[in-house]
Amino acid sequence: MVFNIGSQQAGAINNVAGNQSIHGGQSGRFTVGAQELSGLVGDLRTAVEAEPLPESVAPQVRAELDAMEREADRPEPDKAAVADRLSRVTRLLGATGAALKVGTGLFGAVSALAGWLGSAGQPILHAIGL
Repeated sequence: MVFNIGSQQAGAINNVAGNQSIHGGQSGRFTVGAQELSGLVGDLRTAVEAEPLPESVAPQVRAELDAMEREADRPEPDKAAVADRLSRVTRLLGATGAALKVGTGLFGAVSALAGWLGSAGQPILHAIGL
């Protein structure tokens, strides 16, 4: 018997030839998404810190980034919550004239995070011109 199995993503995957018995249940958690989110939020923080933000805006942006990092620390991050925070960060940065243009680190960090969010990130991508 031959198995030809393509790409799979799940908390628990069993590929069995023959019989399988599981006693006591089976569970698993796929956490790569949360780890990837953490890296993307870190990249955004690095890009934001490279921008000269006005004193009136910087604490608000940092608070939103802190909240995104807390969400990334959860086993199953809430994409809608991250999208809301990223949207606020994007509006705040745009209002300060921060370089949200193609080719800048800030643009790259925002667009990468919005892309990770999938459909929740689409309004952000549109707002920055993608």
